[in-house]
Amino acid sequence: MVLTGPRQVGKTTLALKIAEGRPAIYLDLESEGDRARLAEPELYFADHVDELLVLDEIQRLPGLFEALRGVIDRGRREGRGNGRFLLLGSASLDLLAQSGETLAGRVAFAELTPFDLTEVGSEQLDRLWVRGGFPESFLASTDEASLRWRRDFIRTYLERDIPQLGPRIPAETLRRLWTMLAHNQGALLNAASLAQGLGVSGATIGRYLDLMVDLLLVRRLPPRLTNAGKRLMRSPKVYLRDSGLLHALLGIGDKDSLLGHPVLGGSWEGLVIENLIGVAGASAEPSFYRTSNGTEVDLVLSWADGREWAVEVKRTLAPKLERGLRSALDDIEPERSFVVYPGSERFPLGEGVEAIGLNELCAELNST
Repeated sequence: MVLTGPRQVGKTTLALKIAEGRPAIYLDLESEGDRARLAEPELYFADHVDELLVLDEIQRLPGLFEALRGVIDRGRREGRGNGRFLLLGSASLDLLAQSGETLAGRVAFAELTPFDLTEVGSEQLDRLWVRGGFPESFLASTDEASLRWRRDFIRTYLERDIPQLGPRIPAETLRRLWTMLAHNQGALLNAASLAQGLGVSGATIGRYLDLMVDLLLVRRLPPRLTNAGKRLMRSPKVYLRDSGLLHALLGIGDKDSLLGHPVLGGSWEGLVIENLIGVAGASAEPSFYRTSNGTEVDLVLSWADGREWAVEVKRTLAPKLERGLRSALDDIEPERSFVVYPGSERFPLGEGVEAIGLNELCAELNST
């Protein structure tokens, strides 16, 4: 299995849990000593055929994929089962492409995302919102220490990690784009405006944005376009996936600062949407619905069996069923409709729409 994603700590614990009592060996391929052990990978693997081998930062030694293919095939001929290797690495296009091609039929992928609300508990909602879900940020002793870690992460990611993954993009240019996206959290993508602000072409913005999406830093939420009788917005909405990184880019260090910042509504919306998409899993297709006259639903979750849930996000303790939402729901005709708000009480808003807290809606999705 290959685990890709931005979560940076806790991998050893996860690997040992996956081992389920089997002996396991953990190698960090950023360590010169651990890389030296794999100078002859076939010989090393042959000495540890009965152990789970955890290879962290696998993108540092992409040549291992070829060796792994031979070892896995030889093990199959000898009757050895699956699950002998756990590969951990950054969400690099090159990594995923090379591992997928070389290990086709021999590998499964899983995205290791930052913490979500179901992992930390509803009582930690504000902390998760302000600090984001990266473990070292979320678990920091103070808000100041958390913000410092996120700022260091952003700098390291821009100056070291992204160049190591292949793309040659000026770190300052990518930081400016990242910050521009943060200021417009949840807005429709306007590539021309971004290009003008950075002094590059629209095609270049597209390439930069593709990279940030592939690195799991940005989510491009597509529009729902199945209603042929309406004039629909066709541009995607763009969100920074981790609220903590969003706040670090904007210099927001605590909840009080966030509550007075113009990004407040977009930040809350992004947190809710990211958590719901993560809990719904790969079986649900996420989108949003917006017509040219402003009728909108923030999130539509669609399943292959035809079910759809519509979710509107409000940062108010007194949510209402507004005309625009009511009109959008008439267009979509979802099976269930919700307005997620910061409270904990669940109550009807009328016409089949419920006001609900984020934690309870996550629980509803978990039970589907």
